[in-house]
Amino acid sequence: MRELAEDPRSASLRRMTFIALGTFFAVLLAASLALWAKLGTVVFFETVRAGIAYCF
Repeated sequence: MRELAEDPRSASLRRMTFIALGTFFAVLLAASLALWAKLGTVVFFETVRAGIAYCF
């Protein structure tokens, strides 16, 4: 079976997509940790409780 040669542009686009997603999730995690450190667990537990209450 013959392997298809990968276009360098598509490899670059794929790499940039992974970098962008990784950066997005790193910023999201950093913001969550900063809020947790500043406001404590009460805010997060209240948010989860409100989300569960909204479902029912």
